[in-house]
Amino acid sequence: MKGYMYIVLCSDGSYYTGSTKYLERRLLQHNNGTGSRHTSKRLPVELLYYEEYSRIDEAFYREKQIQGWSRKKKEALMRGETELLPRLAKKVFSMKRD
Repeated sequence: MKGYMYIVLCSDGSYYTGSTKYLERRLLQHNNGTGSRHTSKRLPVELLYYEEYSRIDEAFYREKQIQGWSRKKKEALMRGETELLPRLAKKVFSMKRD
C-alpha cells in the first residue's frame, strides 16, 4: 500500500513532518484538531510538501529522517534545491580566539 511523507506549515510558523497512507484524510484530521498534539495547538495547518512511496514503511523512514533536519534544510528540500542538502547537513563551528 502507498504511503506519503508530508510537511505542513502550522499557524505559528512551525513545520510538522508526518507520514500516512491517506494524505487527504490526514490533513483533515490535522485541521480538525485530531491529527497530532503539535498541530492541534497550532491550527490551521497547510500542506507545503509531500513525497509518495510505494510502501508506508518507506514513508515512515523518510519522515524520521526529515524530522531530524534543520528548518533551513527542510526549506531547501521543499524548494527543490537538493544540491544544498549535503552542505546544510554539516554543522559549521567557529573557534573564537581571544
